[in-house]
Amino acid sequence: MRKRLAQFRKLGRTPEHKWAMLRNMVTSLIKYERIVTTVPKAKELRHLADKMVGYAKKNSIHKKQLAMRIIREKPVCEKLFNVLGPRYEDRDGGYCRVMKLSRPRKGDNAPMAVIEYVDRPGEIRAARVPQKRKERYFNNLSEVMRNAGIKPVDNSQKQA
Repeated sequence: MRKRLAQFRKLGRTPEHKWAMLRNMVTSLIKYERIVTTVPKAKELRHLADKMVGYAKKNSIHKKQLAMRIIREKPVCEKLFNVLGPRYEDRDGGYCRVMKLSRPRKGDNAPMAVIEYVDRPGEIRAARVPQKRKERYFNNLSEVMRNAGIKPVDNSQKQA
């Protein structure tokens, strides 16, 4: 039986070349937080970028060593653990967004996409607030409003 036949995209490269390209792309994505590439490359990069943020959220020495195996530049790894890890501590997954661009690439008509991290300043489309963050910030909202002198709205009464 041939299982796991289509686990990853080949992207028309040898495995060594594909892995080197993905390492370069994830380093650039962490550095700039948004890059433009082809749709298949962006979809393949999304898995690796989400794994890097997962390492950053755990923030142990072992996870830093695992991340440094993939990321090419030390300052980029520091940004991953100091900026991106704390930013996504409330989010359970889906740290990257792939948006297809309307126009293909001019030379070879390849479909293009923008891959970016969500919840970042200057993002193209705002992300939904994670459930953990909603619970943390809005759990005591009624108590804060009562202390400020704002009466709660009663929706059960019919208004004339």
